[in-house]
Amino acid sequence: MSGRSLPSLAPADVTLLVAERFGVEVPTFQGEGPSTGHPALFIRLSRCNLTCTKCDTKETWDWGQYDPREVSTKQTVADLAQWAASSPVELMVITGGEPLIQQRQLAVLVPLLLSAAKRVEFETNGTLIPEPALLVDGVRFNVSPKLASFGADEARSIVPQTLEAFAAGGCAVFKFVASSAVDLDRIAAVADAHRLAPVWVIPEGTTIEAVVTTTRAIADQVAERGWHLGTRLHILAFENAKGR
Repeated sequence: MSGRSLPSLAPADVTLLVAERFGVEVPTFQGEGPSTGHPALFIRLSRCNLTCTKCDTKETWDWGQYDPREVSTKQTVADLAQWAASSPVELMVITGGEPLIQQRQLAVLVPLLLSAAKRVEFETNGTLIPEPALLVDGVRFNVSPKLASFGADEARSIVPQTLEAFAAGGCAVFKFVASSAVDLDRIAAVADAHRLAPVWVIPEGTTIEAVVTTTRAIADQVAERGWHLGTRLHILAFENAKGR
């Protein structure tokens, strides 16, 4: 991956648009991907460059339904780093929305998190290439390309250059949401076309019943393809409660 260098910024002067942060006051886990079940802290950033109809965090971008002044706040990088450092939990998940929209500011936050002995996972839709300042030891990317079945416009959500940069960089896993077994052929086509590996498949659903039903519908075929089968642990454990 390549890109221009980012200028030096002081943490006290840098702010991020945040939808929510959680995991310090009430403990929780990473719910998806390779770190499923690990205790985790979360910073959910506001704003997204996609408008997927099945998105379950529309408060980060759908201003027809939400008032951005009510569902997002500006928080300083210094405050966020201090908040994270107050917890012994080592996994910091930065999600959204699409967090890489704010990557210039994140390039200031990430070194502070690493210096506090955190490891950082970004949840990203795979449309934006990270700047070099984020491509450092201790940072990983869970790249989740959005398919048409998720209500995405694949002309915008599947960006070959970006996916191939992530694949070549060795710092990413590829996490696809499957609504049914029909989606697995499309996942295979995207993964094969852009040499994406390893592949994780996550069952779509915002209720326990939906997650279990979809898991059972796709499990055999995911196993046959040699992919990883994930889950949505936060749904199973906390029934999609906010802040968990």
